[in-house]
Amino acid sequence: MSISPNAKADSTAALRQSVIDALDELKAKDVREIDVRGKTSIADLLVIASGTSGRHVKSIADEVVKFAKKAGVMPLGVEGEQEAEWVLVDLGDVIVHVMLPRIREFYGLERLWAVGDREQDASAVSVG
Repeated sequence: MSISPNAKADSTAALRQSVIDALDELKAKDVREIDVRGKTSIADLLVIASGTSGRHVKSIADEVVKFAKKAGVMPLGVEGEQEAEWVLVDLGDVIVHVMLPRIREFYGLERLWAVGDREQDASAVSVG
């Protein structure tokens, strides 16, 4: 049984909104979304956000997991909780990166995923 493209898009949109709501709930900083469809098969959307401390980063990631579960999505994996400098929450079609600002700047995921785009701003949209 295959899932229609519209059903997949609807479920991804609902999951995206749950992630954005979770990030907003715990006041994540500098939230960015990057549409990676056509660039990779691992996900449709990357969401990157910053926390103000290791504790804040971990709390934000925990909230993302909680909101995803409420939306009926079990995370495929959560990495980096121990150090809490960069926590990755894999929700399948949506991957969430919560990072300390210095770690985010060092790795530059927004720049990495914008390689080959005509305009970086076209693929990375700032939220709230």
